Amino acid sequence: MTKYIVVAGGVISGVGKGVATASIGKILQEYGFSVTAVKIDPYLNCDAGTMRPTEHGEVWVTDDGGETDQDLGTYERFLDIQLPRTNNITTGQIYRTILEKERRGDFLGQTVQFIPHIPEEINKRIKESTKDHDICLVEIGGTIGDYENIPFLLATRSLKREVGKDSLIHILVTYLPIPSHIEEMKTKPTQMSIKLLEESGIHPDFILCRGKTALDKVRKKKIETYSGIDSEDVISMPDISGPGKPNTVYVVPLELEEENLGEKVLKKLKLEKKKNPDWTSWKEKVSKLINPMNKTKIAIVGKYLNIGDYSLRDSYISISEALKHAGANNDTKIEVSWLNSKDLEDPTNLPQLNEFDGIIIPGGFGSSGTEGKINTIKFCRENNLPFLGLCYGLQFAVVEFARNVCGLVNANTTEVDSNTPHPVIDILPEQKDIYTKGGTMRLGSYKAILQDSVVKSIYKSEIVHERHRHRYEVNPFYHTILENKGLSLCGKSPDKKLVEFIELPNHKFFIATQAHPEFKSSLEKPAPLFDAFVKTALQTSTN
Repeated sequence: MTKYIVVAGGVISGVGKGVATASIGKILQEYGFSVTAVKIDPYLNCDAGTMRPTEHGEVWVTDDGGETDQDLGTYERFLDIQLPRTNNITTGQIYRTILEKERRGDFLGQTVQFIPHIPEEINKRIKESTKDHDICLVEIGGTIGDYENIPFLLATRSLKREVGKDSLIHILVTYLPIPSHIEEMKTKPTQMSIKLLEESGIHPDFILCRGKTALDKVRKKKIETYSGIDSEDVISMPDISGPGKPNTVYVVPLELEEENLGEKVLKKLKLEKKKNPDWTSWKEKVSKLINPMNKTKIAIVGKYLNIGDYSLRDSYISISEALKHAGANNDTKIEVSWLNSKDLEDPTNLPQLNEFDGIIIPGGFGSSGTEGKINTIKFCRENNLPFLGLCYGLQFAVVEFARNVCGLVNANTTEVDSNTPHPVIDILPEQKDIYTKGGTMRLGSYKAILQDSVVKSIYKSEIVHERHRHRYEVNPFYHTILENKGLSLCGKSPDKKLVEFIELPNHKFFIATQAHPEFKSSLEKPAPLFDAFVKTALQTSTN
C-alpha cells in the first residue's frame, strides 16, 4: 500500500516547500523506494496556463500536455521522473468536477456539500496520482493560515484516518526570522503555524525550520516544548545562498541526510530501507556546482523580468536550472546575466553582448521587446557568438534570417504583425479553424525526425521527443526559400510540415528549437542541447 507524506508551509509562502518536498523524495529514492509527487495549488484557476509569468512564475509543461505549477519541474529535476498533468491539483479543478457531476446527476439527488464531497474528490485525485508508487509526496501550496487551504488540510486529515496513522505523515515547513534590530532567531511565528495546523486537527510529525542560519539547540528545545514534537524531529534547513554557502538547492538532500531525516521518515512510516543510499554521483555533481574549475558567462535575453520594483527570474527557472546541470557536467560555473530585450532594441547597446560566451533567447508571447531579440540574434549570427534559441527564440531566428539573409523585407511573425508581407511565422491553415474555436497551443511531448546535422550529433539519435508550448509555426511556404539561403531546417515533424530544429552549419553554435528542452533536464541527466551549448561557450571563454 502507498504511504503518503504531506508537506505544508507556515509563516510565509516561497519558503522552499517545493525544494523540501523534492529533496525528501530524492532521499527516499536513494533508499530504494519508488516515489511520486503531487502539488496542490489552492487557487481557483484550473491550471497555470492562463497565469502571468510575472505573477506566478514559469508554467511547467508535462509530457501529456499539462500546464502546471513550476514545482512539478522541481520534482522532476530532483527525481528524474516524468509526472503527468494530474499530479497538479487546483481548487478550480475540484469544484469544476463536483459541479459537473452534480449537473449530470451523478449524486443521485443528494445534497452536494463542502463536506464530504470536496475532501472526497481531493483524496480521490491524490490516490489516483500514486499509480502504485511506494511513496507519494503531497505538497500543499500557500500557508497554513490561508482560508483556501482548509479543504486540503481537511482532506489529508481524513486520508490519514482512511489509510492509517502509520501510512501518512505531515511535515510542516516554517520560517524562523532573525529581525535585524535584535539579531536573534525568533520561534514565535513557527509556534503560531503549529497552532494553526493543529486547529485543523493535524499534529505535524516533523518540522523543517528554514532560516538564514542553522537552528540551534536552544531554538529546537523551545519548539519541542511548545509543540510536543521531539527535538530530533525538528529539522534544521538553513538558507543555501550567501557568502560561504553552497548556493545550490541540490545540496539540500545531502544536508537533510546529515540530520538523518530519511531514516526518521521511514521509521514513522513503518518502512525498512530497501537499499543503502549511494550519493556518489549526486555529490560529484554538487561538488562541481559549488567548486567548478572553469567559468562561463551566458546572457539570457527575455522580457518577463520585472514586476514593480522586483525582478522575477522564476519566469525562466527551468532554463536557469538546465544551465546549471550543463555547467556541472562540464565542470564550469555558469554566470548568468539577465538582459531585458527592450533595452536591445537600441543598436548601440548590442556591443555589450561581446562580454558573453553565449546567448539564449527563451520562449515568450506577444510583441513587447521582439525587435531587441531580433537584433540580438543578428549580432550572434554575424559575430559567430554561440546562440541557443528556444521556442520564440527559433521563431525570431527565422524572422531575422528571412529579413537579413533572404531579403524578405519586413518579414515577421503574424503574432506581432498580422499585416506583414512575409509571414514566415504563422498559424497554419489547418490550425486556424481550431484556433478560432479556442483550441490554443501545441502542448506536451512531440516527436521530431532529425536529418544529418549538428543537432543529430548532439542527440545521438534520429528521433527525439521534446516538450512544446506554442501556437505559431514556421510557415511551410518559406521552407525552401530559407533552406536555399543556407538555413538548415534540420529537424521536422514526421509529416515534415512543422519545423522543430534549425541550425547554421558553418557557425560555431547557432541552433534553435521550437521545443523546450529545459523541461527534460535534470542534475544527473542534463538536456543535450544545453550541454552542447555550454560546452561550446566554455571553449569560447577559454580561447
